[in-house]
Amino acid sequence: MEFSGAKLALFLGNDLLVIRRDDRPDIPWPDYWDLPGGGREGAETAAQCALRETHEEVGLTLQERDLVWARHYERPLGTMWFFAAHRPRHLQHQIIFGNEGQGWSLMPPEEYCDHRLAVPHFAAQLRTYLAESSGKQAIHGKTPRC
Repeated sequence: MEFSGAKLALFLGNDLLVIRRDDRPDIPWPDYWDLPGGGREGAETAAQCALRETHEEVGLTLQERDLVWARHYERPLGTMWFFAAHRPRHLQHQIIFGNEGQGWSLMPPEEYCDHRLAVPHFAAQLRTYLAESSGKQAIHGKTPRC
């Protein structure tokens, strides 16, 4: 399938890793809270794209087996992929912030979903993931979030 890019909702513990976008008028959603990810390079798969971008942006190396959810959706520039992964919170100490954006933070997913500076289509995809995964969480005795 052709696609233009991929994003990753990366949970470290219970919180979502978010990146504050640069505040420049020449980029979409300047100064908003973003998620790791970006545009496709070469013939990489959607998962490879999300994982490469995550490594470039925050220095974390994840494997395809870490991806627990994937959906594609349409945007004006084409098909985008949205993934989710859950990793231990202690990985925050391994983050090496790249050269794009103003900084990173950990944020409860419900806060991101409702934040006035969350990229709206990423918040919508996150809501879909959380809604779909809530049944699985309830089975395992965890409270759904967002």
